[in-house]
Amino acid sequence: MVESGGSGQPRPDSEEPAERHATPAPPPAAHQETPAEVPDPSTDQRHGTPEETTDEPKPAQAGTADEPKPQDTRPAGAPDPADLHPDRPHAHSTPALGETPTPTKGRRRPSRPPETRGGLLMGRPFGVPVYVAPSWFLVAALITWVFGGQLDRVLPELGAIRYLVALFFAVAFYASVLVHELAHTIAALRFKLPVRRIQLQFFGGVSEIEKEAETPGREFVLAFVGPLLSLVLAGLFYLAMQTVEPGTVPGVLLAGLMISNLIVAIFNLLPGLPLDGGRMLRAVVWKITGKPMTGTIAAAWVGRALAVSVLIGLPLLTQSGALGSEAEDSVGMDTVLDALLAAILAAIIWTGAGNSLRMARLREHLPELRARNLTRRAVPVETNTPLSEALRRANDAGARALVVVDAHGEPVSLVREAAIVGVPEHRRPWVAVSGLAQDLTEGMRVSAELAGEDLLDALRATPATEYLVIEETGEIYGVLSAADVERAFVKAMARPS
Repeated sequence: MVESGGSGQPRPDSEEPAERHATPAPPPAAHQETPAEVPDPSTDQRHGTPEETTDEPKPAQAGTADEPKPQDTRPAGAPDPADLHPDRPHAHSTPALGETPTPTKGRRRPSRPPETRGGLLMGRPFGVPVYVAPSWFLVAALITWVFGGQLDRVLPELGAIRYLVALFFAVAFYASVLVHELAHTIAALRFKLPVRRIQLQFFGGVSEIEKEAETPGREFVLAFVGPLLSLVLAGLFYLAMQTVEPGTVPGVLLAGLMISNLIVAIFNLLPGLPLDGGRMLRAVVWKITGKPMTGTIAAAWVGRALAVSVLIGLPLLTQSGALGSEAEDSVGMDTVLDALLAAILAAIIWTGAGNSLRMARLREHLPELRARNLTRRAVPVETNTPLSEALRRANDAGARALVVVDAHGEPVSLVREAAIVGVPEHRRPWVAVSGLAQDLTEGMRVSAELAGEDLLDALRATPATEYLVIEETGEIYGVLSAADVERAFVKAMARPS
């Protein structure tokens, strides 16, 4: 997948104090594409050369009582650049096979099953899972509290019931955000772009699209349909307002939903990544220059300028009364709240713009990532070969991987690097390589000619820590480690264009 920024993050109604508005102004929805997953190594492993053994006793078979149980760190999913951070510490050295790793910072967190990563699964419209993140409940409570306070001034006769009405407003608003994201999703599916999931979270919604649009025209349409649907919803709520009596519960709810969707649309149309307007600007520059990277750079820097403008300008506007409230001369809680929310919003936009630049670099360098170039040299070993002897052969040959073969020389399994590390050096003469190996499945055999998106798709299809790389003739070329792929992706994202 590739991440290309997307639309903006929502702004909760609490950004503007209750004294200033009759209805809250919740945050705009966000639409973003996610990077393609690549195998994520579980640890930063370093290895060294074992001692050569002679006249060793017969190695113990897998499963013996006194055999140490190496730690299995197989990742639950294929590598995900969305989870990679260029500033995260990684090991870039390539020591000899077999040395016990030294604890380092920057370990990846334990993998979780894909179905639980997005929060609470609400459904699968158009086959795309929709999740509600735990943070949504926090913003729902915040909107309920703020909107309930406003209802107390507009409809004081409601009493405590006003909070139930406010909760209904919070749910209805996020239903509008879901419609915004579904617009992006439908357009992506129409362009045959896979959508991983939709997630409703603290600052709105995110549509995770796994690939980039092929043309600037499609990119523009994909970004524009979200704000367009929000504008349509604002218009529908406005028309519905004409059919009810002002000052009633339905009237106040419809007015709040109309204003909220209008804010979502306008905010997302601002011309800077990661907002929808930034994606539209990127498409325009891409069309003019013929270079998608140029469009990304332009839209990302506009996004950073927008973040600074929000940080400085939003508190000044609210303080001066330009947004419809009375000007305030003193600094109170409302002013502090405005400044805090402006800082959060600015940080989200700035970070999103930076991520868009990094992922654009990844896309630009993606074709350079080839299985043949990343593959480790491997040596074949028989099933009952002691680990110490297998490591000696590997180090003598300058190899960094072990392939277990049968009596006919056909590969049957791969010795897991993490399992080797889990065996103390004094136990290695007594442990057979078969007890540390993972059986080869069809998906764990990849062609040495795979590169870029094709390589990613192959690794994502069968999550594992090591893959057997074969030539077109069927001969063994070597072993591809998920850790090496991750490091290559991190370098690609950090490398300037």
